[in-house]
Amino acid sequence: MIGYRLCMVDERLDTERALPGSELVEQGIADLEAGEVTIESLVVSIGAPRLRRLGFDVPPTLEDAEERLYLLLARDDPDAAHGRHHALVRRLVSFERAAESAS
Repeated sequence: MIGYRLCMVDERLDTERALPGSELVEQGIADLEAGEVTIESLVVSIGAPRLRRLGFDVPPTLEDAEERLYLLLARDDPDAAHGRHHALVRRLVSFERAAESAS
């Protein structure tokens, strides 16, 4: 029985890693667990409610994630911040949709 459960867990992890944007979500969850404010942790904070509904164990999130993400991106490249912000959110949504379809 335990071997079966481990196979099911391994299979789910392999499926999740194959989803578009999985590296973004995986890193964001790790950064949140470490208490780090990064692009990835802010993106996961934005998507946390839906990710939790999909069964992901998302640690406590960062406040004002949308605004903080934009400001972090603008600090590095003000001209590209808007486009990068939308691209990251689209990647998150793509991951969430793919995860819904896979479950």
